[in-house]
Amino acid sequence: MPSTPSPRANRGPAAAADNRRALIAAAREVYAEGGLSAPFSAVAKRAGVGQGSLYRHFPDRTALAVAVFEENVVDLEQQTIGADRTIDDLLDQVVAQAVVSTAFIELLTADLHDPRVAPLGERFRALVERLVERERAAGRLGDHIETADVTMATGMLATELARADPVERPVVATRARALFRAAFAPR
Repeated sequence: MPSTPSPRANRGPAAAADNRRALIAAAREVYAEGGLSAPFSAVAKRAGVGQGSLYRHFPDRTALAVAVFEENVVDLEQQTIGADRTIDDLLDQVVAQAVVSTAFIELLTADLHDPRVAPLGERFRALVERLVERERAAGRLGDHIETADVTMATGMLATELARADPVERPVVATRARALFRAAFAPR
């Protein structure tokens, strides 16, 4: 007699952290493929968890976008912490993240005043400020450039990448980086 596969055991609260990670990874894929028009339910399906789990962790798309960008900011903090890291390293990471987070960029820029979004901006500004001070001290950044200029440039870069056709994104990134390099150089 053929055996039927047994259903996956419900691990209850013990699975919460794994489910959250799976949902964030699935969201990156689902929204990279389908943009913001992709159904929210597709995230749960891709992650292999139930709708209830999705809504427990992320009651709306903004909450999910905040979780994705929380990971992005942690990655940026880690990638730019070393004394040898530069604004070019930051821009490299922003390009890499923007390519897979285009839908979330649209969502978060529409909700900049959401109290869940603001702390991410503050953390990003702090890491940019450290890089600006480091670059200026090394003589690689003009005195005319402020932290706000670099944060604006990274936002412009991410937005342009999000709006660009996927095959054009490398060209857009290269052009933007050349413009920033020229604008940021000491005078």
